[in-house]
Amino acid sequence: MKRIAENIRALLDETNQVREEALKLSREVIRLSANSIRASHRQSFDEALELKALAREKVRETKELLKNKLEIYYTGYVQDAQKEYAESELTYAIIREMELPTHEELGVEAAAYLNGLAEAIGECRRHVLDVLRHGDLERAENILNIMDEVYYALITFDYPDAVTQGLRRQTDMIRGVLERTRGDVTNLFHQQRLETAIEAAMERLENERSNRGAPESN
Repeated sequence: MKRIAENIRALLDETNQVREEALKLSREVIRLSANSIRASHRQSFDEALELKALAREKVRETKELLKNKLEIYYTGYVQDAQKEYAESELTYAIIREMELPTHEELGVEAAAYLNGLAEAIGECRRHVLDVLRHGDLERAENILNIMDEVYYALITFDYPDAVTQGLRRQTDMIRGVLERTRGDVTNLFHQQRLETAIEAAMERLENERSNRGAPESN
């Protein structure tokens, strides 16, 4: 029995050591990904690229570390880190109106990718609001159209939460995000139309005053 216990203890010691290293790497991935998203919002795209690259390397290191420890690889914190990394990549791509990378290209699991894509919609709402504050209605509409396309793709994944890691809750959330964002875009559209109409009316009044004040020619 002593020999059996020692063998198991050695195995669990190794597993625990690997777990601690994976936890450390996952925290780094989450930190780098969050900073990359903030850089994307500031339009510091070179910085965002650098941070994404560092996060990608940490994701790769984690996968290599856990290739023989799948019981740890599929734990929540490892998959959450992949989700956050995917979110940073997808937020960057949507903000820059680029083609979205696939989960294979990012090196993350499919469910982590889908949840990262859902969370990227929330980040894109923030970007749309920034764009609207600058009065750029056309760009806001472009981003909103991408958000719509993503949402309608996500709702087709009708699988149990155990398979998609709770994607259904995410899609319920982003439906509300889309509705609020569409309302914000519509409000700016009507505001710009009203401003244009007022400017046109003022210009007509000014022209009429000028015409009335001009001397008649013989």
